[in-house]
Amino acid sequence: MKRKVQYYLQAALNSYAILFFSQNKILGALLFLVSMFNPNAGISGLIALIVSLALVSSLGFNKEDIKSGLYSFNSLLLGIGFGTFYNFNYTFWLWLSAACLLCVVLSVNLTALLGKYALPTLSIPFVISFWLVLIAANGYTGMGLIQKSSSLVFELTTVVPSHFTRICNFFDRLHMPAYMDLFFRSVSALLFQNSILAGILISIGFFIHSRIGFSLLVIGFVIACLINHFTGTYPDGISNYHLGANFMMVSCAIGGFFLIPSWRSYLWAVVSIPFIFLMLNGISRILGFYDLPVFSMPFCLVTLGLLHFFLLRKQPGKLKLTALQNYSPETNLYQFLNAEERLKDLKYLPLNLPFMGSWTISQAYNGAITHKGEWSEALDFVLTDTDQKTYSLPGTKPEDYYCYNKPVLASADGIVQEVVNHIEDNAIGHANLTQNWGNTVVIKHNDNLYTKVSHLKKNSVKVKAGDYVKHGEIIALCGNSGRSPEPHLHFQVQATPFIGSKTIAYPFVCYVDEKSDALASFEIPSENDVIKSPEINPYLKNVFNFQPGYVVNISTNLGHKETWEVFSDDYSYTYLFCHETGSIAYFVSNQYLFYFTRFYGSKNSALYSFYQAAYRVSYSAHPLEDSYAMDTGQFKPALWLQDLLAPFYIFTKNTYRNSITYRADGIDIYAEAFTRVFNKRQNLMHANFTIAYEGITQLDVQRKNKLLKITWHRD
Repeated sequence: MKRKVQYYLQAALNSYAILFFSQNKILGALLFLVSMFNPNAGISGLIALIVSLALVSSLGFNKEDIKSGLYSFNSLLLGIGFGTFYNFNYTFWLWLSAACLLCVVLSVNLTALLGKYALPTLSIPFVISFWLVLIAANGYTGMGLIQKSSSLVFELTTVVPSHFTRICNFFDRLHMPAYMDLFFRSVSALLFQNSILAGILISIGFFIHSRIGFSLLVIGFVIACLINHFTGTYPDGISNYHLGANFMMVSCAIGGFFLIPSWRSYLWAVVSIPFIFLMLNGISRILGFYDLPVFSMPFCLVTLGLLHFFLLRKQPGKLKLTALQNYSPETNLYQFLNAEERLKDLKYLPLNLPFMGSWTISQAYNGAITHKGEWSEALDFVLTDTDQKTYSLPGTKPEDYYCYNKPVLASADGIVQEVVNHIEDNAIGHANLTQNWGNTVVIKHNDNLYTKVSHLKKNSVKVKAGDYVKHGEIIALCGNSGRSPEPHLHFQVQATPFIGSKTIAYPFVCYVDEKSDALASFEIPSENDVIKSPEINPYLKNVFNFQPGYVVNISTNLGHKETWEVFSDDYSYTYLFCHETGSIAYFVSNQYLFYFTRFYGSKNSALYSFYQAAYRVSYSAHPLEDSYAMDTGQFKPALWLQDLLAPFYIFTKNTYRNSITYRADGIDIYAEAFTRVFNKRQNLMHANFTIAYEGITQLDVQRKNKLLKITWHRD
């Protein structure tokens, strides 16, 4: 019962918060309170919300969509609009119920329809439903609805307690600058009000929730007022409602919510304002024949039009649409930047090194000898000795070269597309310019992803076209055929299956730079680098190889107990789930690394401490460094300046480091996290894993003066 109450309370608060592109409970509660400044509108909005939630819940629609408020926020707007336009009587509740039902039906259908094109519903169901009500109510009988004195009323009703009315009147009579007055009234107009106090409260709540979002509200307001000032489109000024519901909302939606915030998204937020002027003027003239207000339809049409326009791009470039919606511009931005930097497992199919042992890159991308033009993104590998020579004396035959006759491996699973195996190896110093690539194997790993190895030894290819090969399988031997004056291995990635295809840049999943003993993940090596595949510690890999069905019980020195279980979602992404707190930590475990990707839930849970401490672990026991996304889930005014500047400049970075030490009876992993603000370091966490034969036994996490000890219990 308690969980059901919490679920519906969360759904109700989200329905308010989503009006400002948020899922913040505090902002939702604040918007609820402000909506009650006009009790008639606030009460009817709340009732419409309750009815819509009850309807979609009883009919069995998706629980997550219900909880997010997607199916109910339009009904909430409709209820607030009803209470603003009409007086209470028995027909009021009849037609509100009917309109609410229509609004829910439209919300569900439009969410499904537009969702097929990755587009949002916005407030279209509210606008259409209210238009139908207004058209019907403007008939001869008015359907029994008693309209208030104005067709678009923004007021604080007289039934509000007198002391509260005095407070509101005090703010309304403040002699603040005209545009500041207009700004706050425009913000309040989103809830069909005309109150400076309401606007101030909403602005404060929204600013605390999102500095980026608030800055875009201001930009939309300023640009709209400037355009109106210079063009004289509205000599008496733009109405509060249109400023709030159309100009300011489109700026926020385009600049920071549906697009990843950047200077490019801010530019498009500015560009969207003239579009709103055109839509507003054009639609107003059409609807004027039917005595209908425009409401927020210009905002909906411009936003949907621009989003679909962006979705049709073949090459998105640097103006990025928000792929995973966190309902916070800051979180969207920080998670995007973090994912671009570290979550390349989700972007690239893993390609491994095509050889055994340590090889030297004799020619890298854009090499001076042959890696030019359309074939510039390729790598040549050789074997060298301690004197950096590629051969043993006398060095006059291919057999004198260390890499000659060495195994060549498949970089990933795939199907062999092309094979050339008959070309003679060259004498040292000679090159076959007629059969340029020499003996070659091309393997298809995915659509538009092929690898090619060339200059192979004659008759050494062990596969034929159509064969399926596994990663690490020996497919040939290194040779000296084709344009190859001395033995070496040519490796390239390409988008087409032909032997002469042009190259594309593509990283290796993981390798060790032998000079620095540093582990590189999803990087492209440079010329003269000596690289090898990591040597995996099978015991360490087994410790972090969490599979669906894995369950562990933990306890802490603070008396808390949690049960963690591994699940796999509909997209086959694995995560740890805490049964007690409902927290979720998504992770990736590939052949070389374990690392977490996202965390949702309580930052006070032990699972969150495990997420931070085991953020990235190498199975080869190499020390690692990684970066955390900025934490927007906590009230941190000190970081607000970074939030405001984040679309343009990042000066704060959260860093994670770890090192692994072997003991006679196990392994220790030491981890630390710290933040740098303008290169000034502040420690966030120190952690130490104790790993024994049976796995992880204890994790100690030190934050400032607080020590958390987590103990693993296995049945």
